[in-house]
Amino acid sequence: MNRKIAIVTGTSSGFGMLCAVELAKAGFEVISTVRSLDKAENLLRLADDQDVSDFILLQTLDVTSEESVRSFAEYLSKFPSIDVLVNNAGFALGGFCEELSVDEYRLQFETNVFGVIAVTQSVLPIMRKNRTGRIINMSSISGKFGFPGLSPYTASKHALEGLSESLRLELRPFGIDVVLVEPGSYQTNIWSSIDNTTISYDSPYHFYMESLLSEIESGKKGHGNPLDVARLVACIASQDKRPKLRYPIGKGIKTSLFMKAILPWRILEKAVLKKLLNK
Repeated sequence: MNRKIAIVTGTSSGFGMLCAVELAKAGFEVISTVRSLDKAENLLRLADDQDVSDFILLQTLDVTSEESVRSFAEYLSKFPSIDVLVNNAGFALGGFCEELSVDEYRLQFETNVFGVIAVTQSVLPIMRKNRTGRIINMSSISGKFGFPGLSPYTASKHALEGLSESLRLELRPFGIDVVLVEPGSYQTNIWSSIDNTTISYDSPYHFYMESLLSEIESGKKGHGNPLDVARLVACIASQDKRPKLRYPIGKGIKTSLFMKAILPWRILEKAVLKKLLNK
């Protein structure tokens, strides 16, 4: 059976791992990228449990390395077509702007923005030649709403949103769709990395970080099942009709986006600060 080809970056865990398996179950042959093969154990175990191991093609890829992306592009050249690209690789950097270095911001953008651009550029010549393809960029509610203590990640996801809007307009004449998936809070959510953020007791932001971590911890019981996001990605990849630009998903996400669209910022600001700081 001839299967369509899908690429998923960052498949060692979380959304990426689940997306790779769900796409394989949906009938795709999936090129699953990991930074190193020793990080693929969980993916391979899950693929075996779901009986789709034969449809997972493991490839190493560091989206921040020009050499790695170049080698990956050479690998892709043997495929006559690439039908779907899921740009999932990314991470979240927590902390407050004053206390983070510019290099830390650069590292965040290298993965979450420039990495997406590099991988997309490696795939586009194939998609454009065939005048078909679908690019699914894994964004976040952080791409639509700024949060304190997470400005590097929030800024990178806002950049991804703008990039995707432009790409969708650029690629539409070539039959290529660009889609944003915007998850809220999930059990394996990338936001969990803020749990590991350390801040010194003499920092002027220490009280703020404590409040943030407390809020995040109390909200974990309401986090969604990440499998729902992976199934949405597989559905978008498989559907025949042209997909929408944005797919927000998660508890309360559509309501939050609607409120931001209609309320003045001063009201939203007051609500956030009152929740976090009682101010």
